[in-house]
Amino acid sequence: MNKSFRYISISHNTASTLQREKYHISEEEKVALTTLICDSFNDISGLFILATCNRTEVYFEATNTTSNAVLDVLMNFKSVTNPEAEKPLFNSSNDTKDSIKHLLEVSSGLASLVFGDAEIISQIKKAHQFSMAHKLQGSLLERALQAVFKTHKRISNETDFRDGTTSVAYKSLKVIRQSFDSASVKSKKILFIGAGDIVKQLFKYNSKFNFTNIYIANRSEEKAIILSQTNKCKTYPWANVLSNNFDDFDVIISAASNCPNLINTINPLIKKTLLIDLAVPCNINKELAKQNDIIFHDLDSISVELEETKENRLAATNEVNTIIFEEINSYNEWLEGASLRALLAACKINLNNKLQNYFDTPLEESEINLVTNQVMKKLIVNNQISASSKVIDSLISQEISLLNLKQ
Repeated sequence: MNKSFRYISISHNTASTLQREKYHISEEEKVALTTLICDSFNDISGLFILATCNRTEVYFEATNTTSNAVLDVLMNFKSVTNPEAEKPLFNSSNDTKDSIKHLLEVSSGLASLVFGDAEIISQIKKAHQFSMAHKLQGSLLERALQAVFKTHKRISNETDFRDGTTSVAYKSLKVIRQSFDSASVKSKKILFIGAGDIVKQLFKYNSKFNFTNIYIANRSEEKAIILSQTNKCKTYPWANVLSNNFDDFDVIISAASNCPNLINTINPLIKKTLLIDLAVPCNINKELAKQNDIIFHDLDSISVELEETKENRLAATNEVNTIIFEEINSYNEWLEGASLRALLAACKINLNNKLQNYFDTPLEESEINLVTNQVMKKLIVNNQISASSKVIDSLISQEISLLNLKQ
């Protein structure tokens, strides 16, 4: 059986934040899950794990292993007690063409919770680097990812789909501006929790908002200090975060990895406090939303399309779909030629082996290569790649005779 490119996916399209955070894969877990999958299925030659705030997906290429089998391993890895009840939360395919289409729609931002999200491509690049580091590119997977990067470049260069900003970080900062009066909003005391990509994006986009009273807290004090120095803000002790000491802050944006229910209590309030949870698993206990004077947002609520970019992006959707269609066709043409390339390679190896043992006195390497290439040309021109051994032996004899005459 030929290899197929396959996938499993849980995302905002199929599951709530609480449901999908159960399947989020941390960087540490990626190594363990990769090892488990490869040990469980020896026919998997390519593996790619994409874990973002809004989706967890596993792409792989295999001859026999099905997407359902990989999903079983993932659920066992995550200690799911009732897997059959949760399988409907996943989309999957064992068909190469369906899988490449899904990947291109995800990577383009068409399938993102934030429509047109441009940040997804950096997350895909990071996942690609992980696959390469573990020598798990695979031919089908590597070709698919090259199609992803080409599609991304074409969308950026040929359409208006990338115009405007649709980052959840940007939108979180915009929510701050919308939640407080314009006279005081820029001086509000803001705490960023975490030091990963989202927090770096918060600092990046703050150039558009100019909030000046920002603090950062992170488990690694060194990372917090580096970000504070780079972005001219102050650090806040991680011990205070763990003890839920947030009395003075007007805004808390939490995006710390692997810190479920990091924030469980906010002391009785005398002022309005904005809590924004951008983490998976969630950092902030949703029960806090019931308290008076707390405004609460999570990834689902923060990811409503920005009104100023929606119109342009929707208008460019047809162009994006056309580019994706063209790149899918290009991938499929390459895929359909793969079996022929494999057949040609096998035929050439067979010819080379025959010539290695053709005479008691072996031919020179250059002579073997010359005869092999000449026979291959005749087989291709005459459409005889699958010719019988007798026909191939005859062609070899002819080429060796010509070679002897020349000498």
